[in-house]
Amino acid sequence: MENGSLKLFKWIEIGEIQSERDTNRKKPKKKTESVVKMEKYLSAIGIDVSCALNSLRHGTIPHKDCLLPLISKLLGYAIVAASTTVKLPQIMKILKHQSVRGLSMISFELEVVGYTIALAYCLHKGLPFSAYGELLFLLIQALILVAIIYYYSRPLRTTTWIRALIYCAVAPTILAGQIDPFLFEALYASQHAIFLFARIPQILKNFSNRSTGELSFLTSLMNSAGSMVRVFTSLQENAPKSVVMGSAIGVATNFTILSQILFYQKPRVTEKEKKTK
Repeated sequence: MENGSLKLFKWIEIGEIQSERDTNRKKPKKKTESVVKMEKYLSAIGIDVSCALNSLRHGTIPHKDCLLPLISKLLGYAIVAASTTVKLPQIMKILKHQSVRGLSMISFELEVVGYTIALAYCLHKGLPFSAYGELLFLLIQALILVAIIYYYSRPLRTTTWIRALIYCAVAPTILAGQIDPFLFEALYASQHAIFLFARIPQILKNFSNRSTGELSFLTSLMNSAGSMVRVFTSLQENAPKSVVMGSAIGVATNFTILSQILFYQKPRVTEKEKKTK
């Protein structure tokens, strides 16, 4: 009888310990003050980490429905941050060599027009900054690039000045959204063709010259990577199909130019080879 009672007490004791362990295991950790502050700051810029943090506090791996939107937002802001310097290698290369050899002026001009329309459309649609923020920085850098190309292409033709003046007159109206909504949609639909035709002259020039001239490898690489990431973020942000299509066109054309830079690059000649020649 005593043995039976002892066993019973042991089972009860083991059961209490086990239930206490289960309770402690299920009990989520409290949020620290720093975590609360971080959540508030991130939510202010449109990044919701509460879902992922709640899963981690409960000792579980966040579900893909929780992770994918978070990854998309983080990648979106990463693109915006990277876009602030994406065209700097191209600008520095031109300034270093003081030459725009092999660069298609019309390609860079059309790029400016395309960025202007795309930025105006995203502002008009009220998309989150993480979905289009890089367009602002790309437009600024593209304008600087065109100005540098103009400088090293002097004297400029009359048609070039006319194109520049028309852009300066029309761009503020488009960016302000002060145009008919139907015309706005038509302009945005046309900007895919604009970006496509912005790349085609450069691709054809590279092919005919069998050289990419002063095109920057780093800028082309970052453009290609950014286009790929933007396809993913656009899908996650439920952006219009036209936005996704524009990013997909960017992937194809940017990778074409990148492959041309790799294919047409000249092998470096060493000092020993120069002396032999």
